Amino acid sequence: MALGTATAPYELRFDTGRVCLDLLATTHPVERLGSVEVLRAWITGSGLVPPGTALTHADVSWLTGFRELRCQTARLVRGRPVPGVPSYDRALARVNELARGAPPAPRAVRGEDGALVRELTGPPQCAELLGAVARDAVDLLTDPEARASLRQCEGDNCPIVYVDTSRGRRRRWCSSEVCGNRERVARHRRRAAALARA
Repeated sequence: MALGTATAPYELRFDTGRVCLDLLATTHPVERLGSVEVLRAWITGSGLVPPGTALTHADVSWLTGFRELRCQTARLVRGRPVPGVPSYDRALARVNELARGAPPAPRAVRGEDGALVRELTGPPQCAELLGAVARDAVDLLTDPEARASLRQCEGDNCPIVYVDTSRGRRRRWCSSEVCGNRERVARHRRRAAALARA
C-alpha cells in the first residue's frame, strides 16, 4: 500500500456481528486505523452513518477517540468481570461515560428515485459516533445470550472475537473466506505432503 493511501475496503472487516467487535478487528493483523481517511472509511463501512455522509470534518482527535474506545472495549470483551480489578473497572467506567453520548439523529428523506432513504440531520460529531459504538458494547456486555455467543476465531494467530449466530453455534472462524480458507488450504497442503511422502 502506498504511503498516505487508505486501507483498501477488503482490508476493513465487518463480519463480527457487532459494530463494537468490528472496531476491535481493526487491530488485526496490523493497525488498520492508521489515518483519518481510513477511519472515515471504517465509520461509513460499519453502518454508523448512511453511505455518502460527509465526514470531512473528522480530524486526528477522532482517530484518538476511536482507538481509545477500541482499547477499553477490548479490555471488557476479552477480560473477565472481576470486581476490584482496576484496569477492568477503569475500562468499564470509560465505556459507560462514552455511551452517554446520544447517537447521530437520523431522518427519512426522499431519494433520487422517490424511495425513502436515511440521512443524518446534520454532520455527525465524534462524541455521537463514539456513543453509538459504546452503546453497542454496553448492549453486548449486558446481554447474557450475546455474551454466551462470543467466540474467539480458531484461525492461526487470529485474535478476532465475533458473535456466533450460526445454526448449532458451530462457527469456528471469524470469516470462512479469510481464516476458514487459510485452514482449508493448510489442510490440503498437509494432505498433499503426506501423500508425497507415502
